[in-house]
Amino acid sequence: MDVLLNEDEQLLQNNAREFFERECPVSVARDMEAVPLGYAPDLWRKMAELGWLSFAIPPAYGGDGAPLTQLGLLVEEIGRAVAPVPFLSTLAPALTIAEAGTAAQCQDLFPRIGRGDLLVTWALSEHDPRLTPETIHTAAVRAGDTFLITGTKLFVENMPSADKVLVVCRTAPAAAQHHGITLFLVDRPTPGLAQTLVPTLAGDKQSTVELQQVRVPSSQVVGEVHQGWPLVERMLERTTALICAQIVGATRKAVEMAVEYAKWRVAFGRPIGAFQAIQHMCADMVTWVDGAQLLTYEALWTLDQGLPAGLAVATAKAFTNDRCQAALRHANQIHGGVAQIKEFDLNLWYRRAAAWAMRFGTSFEQRRRIAQALALT
Repeated sequence: MDVLLNEDEQLLQNNAREFFERECPVSVARDMEAVPLGYAPDLWRKMAELGWLSFAIPPAYGGDGAPLTQLGLLVEEIGRAVAPVPFLSTLAPALTIAEAGTAAQCQDLFPRIGRGDLLVTWALSEHDPRLTPETIHTAAVRAGDTFLITGTKLFVENMPSADKVLVVCRTAPAAAQHHGITLFLVDRPTPGLAQTLVPTLAGDKQSTVELQQVRVPSSQVVGEVHQGWPLVERMLERTTALICAQIVGATRKAVEMAVEYAKWRVAFGRPIGAFQAIQHMCADMVTWVDGAQLLTYEALWTLDQGLPAGLAVATAKAFTNDRCQAALRHANQIHGGVAQIKEFDLNLWYRRAAAWAMRFGTSFEQRRRIAQALALT
C-alpha cells in the first residue's frame, strides 16, 4: 500500500477542501442543528453537480466507480468541514444496493441519488447495541407477495430527510447455514412507519424508528431472503472505515486550530506554545491523528483489494476512537475554558467527532473484534 497520494488523489483532496471552505462556513453546520431537516439542500445540490453523490456508484448506473481510498479522501474533507450533509448515511445503503440489488432497483435509485433528488438511509441497531445477527429482532413475515415488518430501530441517521430506508430484519431463526437476516428497502411514507427524533451530543439528526405491520413488496428485498448478514457485515466494514476518515478530518482541523492558538495566546509574557507542556501536547496530537489517518487508509485499501478486512477496520476504528478523542481533549485543554462554550468553534468539532466515535462500534466492541480476528476468543 502506497500511503502517499498520487496526483489525482491530491487534486481531489485539494478541490474538496477548497469547495467546503468556500461553500460550507461553520455557520452552515450551526444553522442546520436548529432545523428539523438537518442538512443544507443547497450544499447537497452543489455536491451533486460536482458528481460526488455518484462518485462511488458503478459506471453502469452513471457513476464513477471510485475506489474507497479516493472516497475516503472526500469523506475526510466532509469531516474537516463538519459539513451537514447526509453523505455517509446515503452512501452506506447505496453501495450495498450496488453490490446486491436487482437491476431494476439500481436503475431506479442511482440516477436520482446522483442528481441529489433521492436520499437513502439505513436502519440496523436495536436495543442491544452489539452489531451481531443475534441482536436483530425486527421481524419480517411473508404475506403472499409482500412482507410485514414489525419492530423498533434506534439511532437511524437523517431519517427526517430520507426518502427510503434500508431496514435489516429477521426473517428466520438463526441456523448453521444462515443467520436468517434479510434487507428490505422501505419507502419512508409507508403506513405503519413512524420516526421520532432523539436529542444528540452532536446536534445531528438521529431517530427512533417504529415499524408496525409495515407492508413491503417482495420486489424490495435487497439480496437473498435469509442470507443478508454477509451484506450487513460488508456494509458495516465499509462505513466504519469511512467514518474513521470523517473523524480524522474533523480531528485534524481541531488540532490545527489548537496549534495556531498556542502560537499567539500569550501567558506570562510569551506564547503558550513556548512552554514544554504545550509543545508535548501538540506533538502528541499530531502523532495521534497521523496514526489514525494511516490506519484508516490501510483499512480502506484492504477493502478495495477484496482482502479480509475485519482486523484492519477494527484496528483503525479502535485507534481512531481513542487517540482522536485524546487529541480533541488536548485541543480543548490548550484553549482553556473557552473551549467549553457551545458558541466557540472548537466545541462543535469536539461534539461531532465524539458522537461519530460511538457509531458502528465503540472501542470496546472493536477490541472484541480484534481479539476474535487473532483467534483469542
